[in-house]
Amino acid sequence: MPKATNSDHAVRLKSLRAQLSESGFDGFIVPRTDEHQGEYVPPQAQRLRWLSGFSGSAGLGVVLADQAAIFVDGRYTIQVRQEVDQNLFTYKHLIEEPASEWLENEVKPGMRIAYDPWLQSEAQVKTLREGVEKAGGELVAALENPLDKVWTDQPARPSSKSMPYDMAHAGCSSREKRDEIGRSLKSSGADCAVLSLPDSVAWLLNVRGEDVAHTPLVLSFAIVHADGDVQWFVDNDKITSETLSALDNQVEIAEPGALEERLAGFARAGKKVLIDPATCPERVATVLELNGAKLVRAMDPCQRPKARKNPVELDGLRASHVRDGAAMVRFLKWVTETALARAGTDAPVTEMEAADKLLSFRQEVPLFRDLSFDTISGAGPNGAICHYKVTEESSLPLNRDEIFLIDSGGQFLDGTTDITRTVIIGTANDEMKDRFTRVLKGHIALATAKFPKGTSGMQLDSLARRPLWDAGLDYDHGTGHGVGCFLGVHEGPQRIGKNVSPAPLDLGVFLSNEPGYYKAGEYGIRIENLMIVRESGKMVGLDIPLYDFETVTLCPIDLRLVDPSIMTEEEVSWLNDYHARVRRELTPLLDDEHKVWLEEVTRPV
Repeated sequence: MPKATNSDHAVRLKSLRAQLSESGFDGFIVPRTDEHQGEYVPPQAQRLRWLSGFSGSAGLGVVLADQAAIFVDGRYTIQVRQEVDQNLFTYKHLIEEPASEWLENEVKPGMRIAYDPWLQSEAQVKTLREGVEKAGGELVAALENPLDKVWTDQPARPSSKSMPYDMAHAGCSSREKRDEIGRSLKSSGADCAVLSLPDSVAWLLNVRGEDVAHTPLVLSFAIVHADGDVQWFVDNDKITSETLSALDNQVEIAEPGALEERLAGFARAGKKVLIDPATCPERVATVLELNGAKLVRAMDPCQRPKARKNPVELDGLRASHVRDGAAMVRFLKWVTETALARAGTDAPVTEMEAADKLLSFRQEVPLFRDLSFDTISGAGPNGAICHYKVTEESSLPLNRDEIFLIDSGGQFLDGTTDITRTVIIGTANDEMKDRFTRVLKGHIALATAKFPKGTSGMQLDSLARRPLWDAGLDYDHGTGHGVGCFLGVHEGPQRIGKNVSPAPLDLGVFLSNEPGYYKAGEYGIRIENLMIVRESGKMVGLDIPLYDFETVTLCPIDLRLVDPSIMTEEEVSWLNDYHARVRRELTPLLDDEHKVWLEEVTRPV
């Protein structure tokens, strides 16, 4: 999408308001998501960015006739101020100052606020409606999106070709998965379930695609039945002969436009239909209810099985992280040496050059297919922007004695990687070392946690924050998110954070460990490894399984930023053992020059 100016956004906002007035609306809600509630959406669905300029992965806009607000979470509080004109939008925190409260305060009695029911889940609409109705207004579904009417050069919908995901990497056939989901539907009393999340469809059918950047998805819907039959609602031109031959005759392919009528037919036939209120478009629930469906509201039945990786997936994830770790070692040697040598010259290493260099190293790794997200390459003050996206205009040089944060990952056929490393270009000061070491202490506390079956991520979150809390510090983002296997780098339902977790940490779940600290205008620190939940015996005197984590990411942690004097013996031992494992696993993939470098940077503390 070409970069627009503030005046462009002012014109777009004016055009939208004129369209709303013509349609009889007093306001409109503009989500960041598409009809699949995904984090990564195609250019055609980047409505909030087109309107406001905000390019982050989570946000919401609300436009009234005389004012507008944009809501973002803690990852984007700095970024939103850089990208969105404060004269057009008021900045609000998505969690602490939700849109429902803002609507309750700003909507006047009798006002009609519109929303697109394909772009909002049932749960989201319920919350927004409460706010609007408390103010005396009405929340109205607009089946024709008013923003799309004024976005005259809106890109076309994506139409990438699908491909089957080979059993050598999937580890379980689609037939087996459909049988498993069918059994879970029967136990929940449902005849079928609507799948609106493309990663659920991809996992269930063992298919992948290229409809969105960096996540191998085919944007589509599906209905899965208790007998294992599936209707897959997908553009026909996305289906290849290879995909067709990999599916069996229990998967029917239909055009997306047929979804509503098929839902209505199931409803009229008295089917009990499962929908996930948190992810399924509200329009789906409306169509089903208008036709008399008996709804079962529950979590998407693919979410937890997909999160529990099977043995083949786990082996693939481990193997992909070894290869990715070797690429990271090559990069870290290059960036720490080259950036220091060129600092202060007419040709310093820049954030953009660093991101491109890391990509070049990854492209040499077997089974690499793509990045798993746009690399966050943040030097100095840009490192304090949690989800910073480097551009030619924003790219800073890597200066001497400054912190550089690199958060990146790869999509490999056998796994998805996501790693953050923070390094010093030159020499760190005492404050940098203190903050980095506190983040490391929190990382170690979570990595070494033991917990009983049924524990949620929210119960573990404070372990990672305590060393920062002890110094009156914190970070405004989650501590861990689920990761897919050649799927989304952010995967539910499990997470580690301050908020209530929708699911416990099951065996085989693959997730991140990434505490951080950010000093606005100066630097950012984050240490991220990925981990697998595994069994670790039984609770003493109880027949309850005890779990812990297996750290999978293998890459040096910058010892020049570590202050051992504020670490315990156990923490130092963990760091030394981790680095010994990094040497042992990665050395066979490195040449002599990189072996020597790795030996030095992972020396025992």
